[in-house]
Amino acid sequence: MESVLGQMDWLVLGGYFVALIGVAAWVILQKNKDTADYFLAGRNVGWFVIGASIFASNIGSEHVVGLAGTGAESGMPMAHYELHAWIVLLLGWLFLPFYMRSKVFTMPEFLEKRFDSRSRWFLSVFSLVGYVITKVSVTIYAGGIVVSELLGIPFWYGAIGIVIFTGAYTVIGGMKAVIYTETLQTVVLIAGSLIITYLGLQEVGGWSELRTTVGSDHFNMWRPMSDPDFPWTGLLFGGTIVGIWYWCTDQYIVQRTLAANNITIGRRGAIFGAYLKILPIFIFLIPGIIAFALAQKGVLSYEKADEVFPVLVKTLLPTGLKGLVAGGLMAALMSSLASVFNSCSTIFTIDIYKKLKPKTSEKKLLNVGRLATGLVVLLGIVWIPIMNKIGGGVLYQYLQSVQSYIAPPITAVFVLGILWKRVNSKAAIVTLFSGLFIAALRITAEISKDALSGIAYSFATINFAHMAIFMFLFAIVVCITTTFVTTAPDYTTIKGLAFGTLTKVQTQETKASFTWIDVLLSVLLISVVVAVLAYFTG
Repeated sequence: MESVLGQMDWLVLGGYFVALIGVAAWVILQKNKDTADYFLAGRNVGWFVIGASIFASNIGSEHVVGLAGTGAESGMPMAHYELHAWIVLLLGWLFLPFYMRSKVFTMPEFLEKRFDSRSRWFLSVFSLVGYVITKVSVTIYAGGIVVSELLGIPFWYGAIGIVIFTGAYTVIGGMKAVIYTETLQTVVLIAGSLIITYLGLQEVGGWSELRTTVGSDHFNMWRPMSDPDFPWTGLLFGGTIVGIWYWCTDQYIVQRTLAANNITIGRRGAIFGAYLKILPIFIFLIPGIIAFALAQKGVLSYEKADEVFPVLVKTLLPTGLKGLVAGGLMAALMSSLASVFNSCSTIFTIDIYKKLKPKTSEKKLLNVGRLATGLVVLLGIVWIPIMNKIGGGVLYQYLQSVQSYIAPPITAVFVLGILWKRVNSKAAIVTLFSGLFIAALRITAEISKDALSGIAYSFATINFAHMAIFMFLFAIVVCITTTFVTTAPDYTTIKGLAFGTLTKVQTQETKASFTWIDVLLSVLLISVVVAVLAYFTG
């Protein structure tokens, strides 16, 4: 296997790794005094770093490669998911004030404060298992492929090397190391990808020539409701349900905003992260469409959708810039991996170990956190041969659909729990378990759909995004019904954790936590989202 990088590229890539090691070393030398330092970077992180970290956590190498491939194959429908930027605003404006008031480290911990320990245990175990078999495994598998392709080394060397390197600075430096290295990685990733978009447009002959070459269908985000892959109803409504779970309730993302000193900084970090979230349309999806156009013109060729981004790098970039983009892809991989390592470690230490042994000292909890990160790193490596047998592309699509089944009950419990003070602990746990039961039924039916007929076959084959809508409505009905047939919670114990329980002081604090600039920037972002939705109509 031969590397696509020249001597100058290796120098650029080497410079990137030296800078990364420098940032990690600077953070590690500052030492972690307690769990707030290790898991939430001392709750003293600025809005720019929070926003960059939100973006870097979201964008993995499989995201870059997959989005470019989807752009080439199907065009713009997947842009709906990148326009979830407005949901990141929802995190800052609706959810974050309640999370910050509760002074929690984790989302399961918030559920315990709002409901009871049963909900906390459910989400803790559910999140940990989900992270190891989805986020960790997919990121390592896709990363191993990208690294082996770029550097010309065997898959195993690439996968294990990147896991050990990322795991090392995550174990030693904790959240500080993760969040500050992600800031550097965000800059490198955006810079490299913008260059590809610019050079690609030049090669095609400009924006209007691109639209003419690929045709209007590739630029249409709004496919019919009957479309088997991208029905607009599923993408818009089902996608929103999954989006609220991912951006507003998942430890993986929310932990970044909890590292802020106060609600104002956390919200501004979310607003900045929301603006960055729009970028993938233009730096990953559009390059995929450019690759499709260049293939039509005979400038380049690719056999599979997953080859689109590496082929663009090979074809368009001069020596030196290839190294920068290779660094960007490495950055995408390592930032996602570091985030999930740290999130797993936080949930295990705070929600499971500390819950079982509440009198554990801060120093011992730090060591448990490091051991937990190391264990997740090992599990990730053990999972690689299994991933290799299953196959990355098919599994990644499958995992995307699985998210549509696990998100609805969690979204329902968090949204109703914050909006409506009457929701009690019984309603929360019944909703979570009934949602899990339906999800298990759907996944089982999907696997054995060829043996099914009638209603069972329809249940197994309905589009996964539409399934998310039905499951969410089911979860809402279960939650509201259970709430009404059981006793109301003791409102004094959930003060400040739901609307209707806020004190006058808390309401005033929330009003004082933003300025007209925060409002203006948020309205402007929503306007941009609406403009993009309106523009890409074929």
